[in-house]
Amino acid sequence: MSNPDKRGPLQVARRARLLEALQRDGVLRISDLTDALGAAAVTIRRDIAQMASEGLVRRVHGGVALPDAEETPLSSPAAGIAIGMLVPSLDYYYPHVARGAEEAARELDMRIVLRGSSYDTQDDRPQLARLVDQGVSALVVAPRMDAPTSGDTIEWLVSTGLPVVLLERTATAGPHHAVLESVVTDHALGAAMAVRHLASLGHRKVGVILAAPSPTRPHVRRGWREAAEECGLDITDTVDALVPDAKSPDCKAALDRALDQALASGTTALLVHADAEAIALVQRCEERHLSVPGDLSVIAYDDEVAGLFSPALTAVRPPRRSIGRAAVRLAADRLADPGRPTHRVVISPSLHLRDSVTPPR
Repeated sequence: MSNPDKRGPLQVARRARLLEALQRDGVLRISDLTDALGAAAVTIRRDIAQMASEGLVRRVHGGVALPDAEETPLSSPAAGIAIGMLVPSLDYYYPHVARGAEEAARELDMRIVLRGSSYDTQDDRPQLARLVDQGVSALVVAPRMDAPTSGDTIEWLVSTGLPVVLLERTATAGPHHAVLESVVTDHALGAAMAVRHLASLGHRKVGVILAAPSPTRPHVRRGWREAAEECGLDITDTVDALVPDAKSPDCKAALDRALDQALASGTTALLVHADAEAIALVQRCEERHLSVPGDLSVIAYDDEVAGLFSPALTAVRPPRRSIGRAAVRLAADRLADPGRPTHRVVISPSLHLRDSVTPPR
């Protein structure tokens, strides 16, 4: 329970006025309270979250009620409830996630308020604060986790008092490191599926090339290493390379170094994350008169455009639409039952076989 001595006079006054309003009206919307109390929605939600933890109030869809108030919906079951969604890209990977989220929201009579951030953004909080100020009832977020402000962002998310579901991220918050709800792809499993398939074809030297800026990179590399060990593959001198984004002028030289190492070590297959880097690698092979898959089998990780290339690239496909759907359903379940245990959902990717893989010569 909170220590009353640590509350400021403004917070004490807000709490008292909020309780008076509830005793008078029974059930109140957050938007009603922002006007009545003259405070921002995020401040009121924080007060409500704290008061709910103390048993003074009960959160309901879109608002707050007294603990013993009758179950009086503020509207039809979930109509008009908005879920704020912040993703780091609106042109790669996350559009599919957003479409899945929108599908689930429609089925639940909710709506998505979508905002885009950037992998270069140092602080996601301004965009998140705008979503909260718009009155969303929950947040589905893929925050940047490697920025100096990421820890503060996670703590701020928790402080809003809103249900928060992380997309393709995991995090803890508070002094007891409480786990936030999340939906993630099992990227390590996806990488392992690729390695096992290559091993089943007879490849004994399987390397990995990873796009350095990607937050997925460590999971793919872990899956590659674990599956290689499981299959008895020797990776001591094979390719284990980081390359710049495919748009970078330095990418070509990095890919050349990786190919040189593949040829020198007898590597016959490569797992490459992501699609753009895999395509750039295959094009570089063509320029160097190396055949794919004859001289080198290649599996891409992401499958955004891998199937459109020639040769069509075998690829691991994360369950992007399912990630979005599951996140919205988690948020809706949390709104319906604020006291339920924290859920962390892990969804498996799939391997799509095409023309870029064959048994080694």
